[in-house]
Order: sequence, then C-alpha cells, then structure tokens
Amino acid sequence: MKVVILAGGMGTRLAEETDIRPKPMIDIGGRPILWHIMRHYAAYGLKEFVICLGYKGEYIKRYIMEHAQLSGDLTVQLGTGDVMRHGNGHRCDWTVDLVDTGLHTATAGRVKRAQHLIGNSTFMLTYGDGVSDVSIDRLLAFHRGHGKWGTLTAVRPPARFGNFRFDGDMITEFMEKPQSESGWINGGFLVLEPKIFEFISGDDVWLEHEPLETFARNRQLCAYKHEGFWQCMDTLRDKRLLEDLWNRNQAPWKVALEDEKPPRPSVAAAHAKPAVEGALV
Repeated sequence: MKVVILAGGMGTRLAEETDIRPKPMIDIGGRPILWHIMRHYAAYGLKEFVICLGYKGEYIKRYIMEHAQLSGDLTVQLGTGDVMRHGNGHRCDWTVDLVDTGLHTATAGRVKRAQHLIGNSTFMLTYGDGVSDVSIDRLLAFHRGHGKWGTLTAVRPPARFGNFRFDGDMITEFMEKPQSESGWINGGFLVLEPKIFEFISGDDVWLEHEPLETFARNRQLCAYKHEGFWQCMDTLRDKRLLEDLWNRNQAPWKVALEDEKPPRPSVAAAHAKPAVEGALV
C-alpha cells in the first residue's frame, strides 16, 4: 500500500524557516519532520512512499538521495572515487517516489498528478507537517470495516492557551494548554479509495473541498476519532514544542529503529478492532 505525503506547500506562517527550505524539511531533533512522518508509517510496515513536491522540492530530493548515499559506514578510495558501503547501518529500506506536482497546485491536484504511481488501490494520505501516535493498523481496520470511499483521522487540536476552573474566586484546577474539549478537525492520516480521482478535475482542486465534501454528502466519508497525541507544525511555537518533546524523550510519535525491535506483521494483515469508534461525517 502506498503512502502519499503532501509536501509542496510554501509554509508562509513559518517564513523564518521556510525562506530557505520547504516546511517538511524543518528539523525536529536533527531530522526533518518529513522523516518522522515516514518513520511512523514504516513502523507499521508501510514503506512505499509517494511525496508530492512543490515549493523548493529539490531540497527534499537532495535529502532523500543523500540519505541513501551517506547512511552507514563507508570506505572511500580517493584515487579512484570508489565507495564501499559496510552493512546497512540505519538506512531505511523504503521506496520513495518524488513527484514534481507544481508550485501553486492545490492539494487534490497534487494527488491527481501522482495517480499514475498510486494506481487503482487503496492508499494512505497525509500532510508533510503533522505528527501523531495514531495506530495505522487500527485506522486501516476501521476503514475496511466501514467499506466507504474514505476515512480521515479526526483529532481535537491542543488549546492555544492554558485554562483553569473556578470555585468562586479560587482556582481549583489549572491546565497548561490542554487538549480542546470540543471541536474535531481533520488531522490528516487518511485512507482513501481510488474513487477519489473521479472528483479531482485539475490542479486547482483542494482535497478539503470538492472531493471530501462530495464524499461527505454521499455518506462515504468516515471519521476515525483519535484521542491521543496529534500536533501540526504551523508556527515557530509549534516547532519549539515538538523539538522540546523530542529532546526530553517525551515525543509520543517516536518509534524505534527497525533494527532495534522485532519485525511486526504487515499492516495489510491487521484485523484489530479500533479502540475508538468513529462516525460517518
């Protein structure tokens, strides 16, 4: 199963960082957030990626190529230029298609441009700027159990500011930036059927408008309600939060290296019942 990652936006709210590189390449713990997202899927056995490029896409191409070339131990014969690699090190056994989808193409338009690589099969889709501890096994089992055209992961975003509860003039509970208690939003981590391509007419179509709105009107869009960790990286404040969690070894999305844990079953064989039931939207 392919995992499509939208990585072409300009990230204007992070202009301090994105003037020189695309948002998916902003580092968290010394690795691009794109790497963290791919690592999460790979932990569930999904290792075939289609990255939809746009703004400064060459930066992402260069990173992927250099990651393959420079990971692990090397012996270099300077006289001949021959390079010998020793072992796999921490190289990732992933296959990555890098697709130039245009500078100003909308989100659904980018997916349409990659249709020839996705094929006529169910596929995963997410954005290149958000991390989560969502179970991909359970998400896929939920999608298959409902048999609809699409499933998105619904999340409650963290509140921007802390809040507290009162008893008269006394504060009885103080919460520093708790999770919102109302309002679900699209957190990415979608599962889609190829039916979606019928509702993408061109480059100017936004995934969040025509395709998903049409799915919803036809009662073909499910919400997998994820109560766990989710955080997008829209601002420098978000970046600092994610960096702090990683540095303190408290990043809920963190997964072990493949060679540090036993192999797990492929996600395609997942039959676990979802811990959290979703609803048609």
